[in-house]
Amino acid sequence: MLPLLEVNPKTQNQRVNGYDVMDEDDPIKYRLADARGPEDVELIIWAAYRQIFGEHLILESYRQKNLESQLTNRAITVADFIRGLGKSDVYRRLVADTNSNYRLVDITLKRFLGRSSYGKDEQISQSIIIATKGLHGFIDTIVDSDEYRENFGTDIVPFQRRRLEGRPFNLVNPRYGDYWRNRLMSLDFATRSYYQVRTYSAGDLDKKVIRQAIPANFLTMAQSLSTPQLDSQRHVARATSSAIAVPDMSRKTVTTGSTVRRPSVALPYRYLPSTKKV
Repeated sequence: MLPLLEVNPKTQNQRVNGYDVMDEDDPIKYRLADARGPEDVELIIWAAYRQIFGEHLILESYRQKNLESQLTNRAITVADFIRGLGKSDVYRRLVADTNSNYRLVDITLKRFLGRSSYGKDEQISQSIIIATKGLHGFIDTIVDSDEYRENFGTDIVPFQRRRLEGRPFNLVNPRYGDYWRNRLMSLDFATRSYYQVRTYSAGDLDKKVIRQAIPANFLTMAQSLSTPQLDSQRHVARATSSAIAVPDMSRKTVTTGSTVRRPSVALPYRYLPSTKKV
């Protein structure tokens, strides 16, 4: 198997030693070694659900009863419990199946390692593992990595490292992004047929009109249209150079004084000849 691509890590908060004072914004470390009874183990289990599944409300169908029982009896470690949540059908349905491989890498790093990905280079590099080993192999690679062991070991629930502002990763990540939403729209448009449009239409419509109402056909028609481009400079030059008689719309001056004038009168002698006849 070819080695993964080299990734240059960015300078992020989790890579810098902090000197801040502990306050309520700092994450709580849920450690199995500190649990003294079933109530403490229950807190660890729900903290793992919130961190890995990233849901504001954990449904009853999301719970993994077998993993909970093994962790309560100390048969498995916290790392194994986190590994099992990542390989569960719930994580596959909520995260893996509704996102591209690049986004899946970014969300998984945030929830399992407590940091975001180092740009597109790491997303491309880690997506190769998903393409070759699948989701389970990718989860094993993350949990068995040196970074996971150094920060959380086998006894601590993962948390967001050095969160200075904003809400935690697992509470702000939407379930799916624009990629999956656009894909759903394209799949829905592509499967629309003439008969489905005919079923939802009212009245007697022509087949040509109904086919034009299909979104896929409309998008294809809209993309094929070429709108004329207007060159403003040529348009102005053409308008100014043409010999067009512009009428005089200016107002005429009004003479002051009386507006009533004496009408001209045609006198009778106007029609007499100028020379006298002898």
